[in-house]
Amino acid sequence: MIKYGAALWILWCVGGFLLGSVMFSELLPRVILKKDISALSEDHNPGAFNVFVCCGVPMGLLCLFLDMLKGFLPVYLAYRTTDVRSICFAAVLAAPVLGHAIAPFNRFHGGKCIAVSFGEMIALWQLSKVVLALAGLYIFFSVIVKLHSTRLRSMVVYSLFGTFAVTRFLMAGMYSLALGCGIVAATAVLRHTKYFSYVPKTAKNPEENA
Repeated sequence: MIKYGAALWILWCVGGFLLGSVMFSELLPRVILKKDISALSEDHNPGAFNVFVCCGVPMGLLCLFLDMLKGFLPVYLAYRTTDVRSICFAAVLAAPVLGHAIAPFNRFHGGKCIAVSFGEMIALWQLSKVVLALAGLYIFFSVIVKLHSTRLRSMVVYSLFGTFAVTRFLMAGMYSLALGCGIVAATAVLRHTKYFSYVPKTAKNPEENA
């Protein structure tokens, strides 16, 4: 690993947060198709799922790819150029997800962090296959033990994933990854609670889609 000091950590953390703040699933449909995803979707969430529903598969795939990429890119670059054992790596993991959740570039109307968190876990593939646990939990609670509420399903999945990832990395002595994954999972859970979800005053009990 190449070590560039504090400047490199700042680059990946700040860059990851700013990249995470770019809401591609809100921006691209608005610019290309003249559609407001937040207004059209039932849960008013600027996420890739709603792009699939409101704009079709091609635009949905593009937005999904870009949302995953903004999680993957800063984490992968940090993995290649810094020491993942440093506690600063936890901040690198947290930054894109927090940027997506807070979304200062989108009037602080953020998303629910699913695609961006998957991108981050894929970036850790060479270190750990925890992304398989995240995907497996989603499949389990979608197909085998069906939780029909997407909000509840995502909260259960990320609660279990966070517990698994933190335990796994603590046992391996990889404390930065344990902390980072804990923050990612906690952020996703909070964004799916009614207290941290964006619901316009005119909306009545929307169905929450992740």
